[in-house]
Amino acid sequence: MAKSHTDKKIDQDALISKSQLKREMHHLQELGKALIDLKAMEIEKLSISEILITALNEAKRIKHREGLRRQMQYIGKLMRKEPTETIENIEAYFEKLRNQHQNNTQHFHLIEQWRDRLLNKENSEIEALVAQYPNGDRQWLRQIVRQSWHEADQKKPPASARKLFIYIRELIHSD
Repeated sequence: MAKSHTDKKIDQDALISKSQLKREMHHLQELGKALIDLKAMEIEKLSISEILITALNEAKRIKHREGLRRQMQYIGKLMRKEPTETIENIEAYFEKLRNQHQNNTQHFHLIEQWRDRLLNKENSEIEALVAQYPNGDRQWLRQIVRQSWHEADQKKPPASARKLFIYIRELIHSD
């Protein structure tokens, strides 16, 4: 009995395309590359199989380009044998690292913005900073801002601006 067109379509949907398999293989190989850069303690937290850990350690020692490429293919093959939960844990770990980097960058920009607002000669916002972060020392802030303005006028290195940046970082972090 011949299959109808709709039956053939359903069978094709059940199979994963060769291109999709290749994309998944490359993705796992890239995850393996990222794992090589991790420290041994970080790798242990991910509950990876011993054979994969051995392969990762071996890849760290390989210097020859072709040898490293082949080792990466082997790591990709081993990654395909890892349980789905382990792969998900690895992906979640790297996502967490990316988010942590973004948060650090945002935090750094916030500190820079406050420093720039405080060093603005027309409208220094010391009171706004102290209102938002009550642990701030108004007198010290005024003094360091004046020193920074003086250094800028005399074209000296911005030592006071650096001190102010460090102070704001600690002030925001302690809050």
